[in-house]
Formats: sequence, structure tokens, C-alpha cells
Amino acid sequence: MTVTIKQLTSQQEWMEAFHVMAQLRTELTVETYLRLLREMTQDGYLLFALCENSNMVAVSGLSWRVNFYNERHIFVYDLVTDEKYRSRGYGEKLLQYLHQWGKENGAHYFALESGIQRTSAHRFYEDRLGYEKWCYSFRKAL
Repeated sequence: MTVTIKQLTSQQEWMEAFHVMAQLRTELTVETYLRLLREMTQDGYLLFALCENSNMVAVSGLSWRVNFYNERHIFVYDLVTDEKYRSRGYGEKLLQYLHQWGKENGAHYFALESGIQRTSAHRFYEDRLGYEKWCYSFRKAL
């Protein structure tokens, strides 16, 4: 078994990742996914994938951000493992790789948000990866 992690930069790679991303972002259509992804990449969004042999099994989307409380950091918008490959450590492997990549490139923190209802994901971030829950995130529809 060969595990590789790579940044996805072409539309063909983005399309390969869609079936995994759509398991987290269930409201996405292919058209919306590609339209938003093109705009997001212009704003600094990066998409990474972990592949087992040639199968894309986990994807993560992130971007660099700078603010007063996290300084230069990476914000993770998306992290999902294909349902057929869950509980095998792939999400953890992908995030550990990205943590190291971020550290090597000057990140002070990794930050992410997780839906209130996703308690198993919260345990994963806190217990397995050492994340701390330190704020609430709010939004208002306009």
C-alpha cells in the first residue's frame, strides 16, 4: 500500500476530489463546486488529497490567514475522508502532514470550525490531534 499526499491544482484533480468533498458538502453540485473552487483558489484556497495507491481517500481545503489573535495561521475549511475508508487514520495522517507543512512555511496555528452536531469530529480533533476548543463562531444570513 502506497500513501501519498499532494496538492490538487488542475480541474481534473478537482473533479477526482468531488466525490469525497460531496460527502461533507452534500449541497454541492459539480457546477457549484467548480465555480466556487475557481473563485476560492484565486483567494488563496488550497486543496490537498491523501491517496492510497491511486484512490483519493481524503481531502482537505485550507488557506493562509493573518489576524491579531492567531497571527499567521492556516484555516481549514474542509476535511473529509471517503466513507469507505473512515476510521483507518487517513484524516489524521492528512492533517499531521498539513501541520508539518504549515509549520515549515511559517504558520503559528492551525484553526478550523466544526458543526455543533459533529461530536465525534470534535473528539477526533481534541483527543487525537490536540486541538483546543477556544471560541464560538457565529454567522448571520444577509
